[in-house]
Amino acid sequence: MKALFIGGTGTISAAITRQLAEAGHELYLLNRGNKNAGLPANVKIIQADINDEAQVASLIEGHNFDVVADFIAFEPAQLERDYRLFQGRTKQFMFISSASAYQTPLSDYRITEGTPLSNPYWGYSRNKIACEEYLIRQYRDNGFPITIVRPSHTYDERSIPLGVHGNKGTWQVARRMLANKPVIIHGDGTSLWTMTHNRDFAKGFIGLMGNIHAIGESVHITSDESVTWNQIYEIIADALGVKLQAVYVASEFLAACSTQDYRGGLLGDKANSVVFDNSKLKRLVPEFVATTRLDQGIKETIQHILAHPELQTEDPEFDQWCDKVIESLQSALRAISS
Repeated sequence: MKALFIGGTGTISAAITRQLAEAGHELYLLNRGNKNAGLPANVKIIQADINDEAQVASLIEGHNFDVVADFIAFEPAQLERDYRLFQGRTKQFMFISSASAYQTPLSDYRITEGTPLSNPYWGYSRNKIACEEYLIRQYRDNGFPITIVRPSHTYDERSIPLGVHGNKGTWQVARRMLANKPVIIHGDGTSLWTMTHNRDFAKGFIGLMGNIHAIGESVHITSDESVTWNQIYEIIADALGVKLQAVYVASEFLAACSTQDYRGGLLGDKANSVVFDNSKLKRLVPEFVATTRLDQGIKETIQHILAHPELQTEDPEFDQWCDKVIESLQSALRAISS
């Protein structure tokens, strides 16, 4: 199989790149070359900015692909560019959308691909919905061979998957745990969430590549494991070898008192209980099964980050904000109790 990935080195795509390369497929990555260190030797690089359409058009001249996948498209204009570049050049175009595009709040906690797409809280999700709508029109009107993939919360060894964190990543939360400081959990920690290791996501994604039954379809790829946020934070604390000190804060309060986009990231996504029905994926890819249990995957991630100081990005502004929020809640409790 000859495939082209736009991106190919991010959290979602890196494992797909590795697995395809190990299987001996002809894989090209089109990116700016900023994160290509350590790629398998048989991966071919087309170094360019995808936004420079004229340059990309010249670089892919003479190429035709079995699959083209765009991992870094977020707005319809970027898909319009992709359509101009790859119409007639690929047998399948795969767009990475988002499970946050599903109805928020949900009318049923069980999510299937038939769940309506609607997210009034998060512009990111609405843009993904608009991207999907554009591609569906191109499929219906012009036969553009699309497959829409909706990841949920996918993680790898480079970042701890969390709910409440700052702009600079999630390490600061782990650092607070290691310093025996309290950490914020949104809501009461009992809502259900699904996290998927990128190794497992890659198995589902590769099974959809070159799959004639996936053309024109939308499919989400997630683990079947559902856990509460309390369990997630307990797993992280256990992997760090510390006792969890949790402070519960309403998601609405967090959204109101932070410059972070918690309205989108929490109210429009992580604050909602979700359970994914992966029946459609398993019909299309019968061999798919997510085998990395969350406690196992997070333990791997934390061991990797602890062994790689370059991944331990501190975020003092977020740390100070956490202290301020926690102290404000404690002050309010003291005032009411006195």
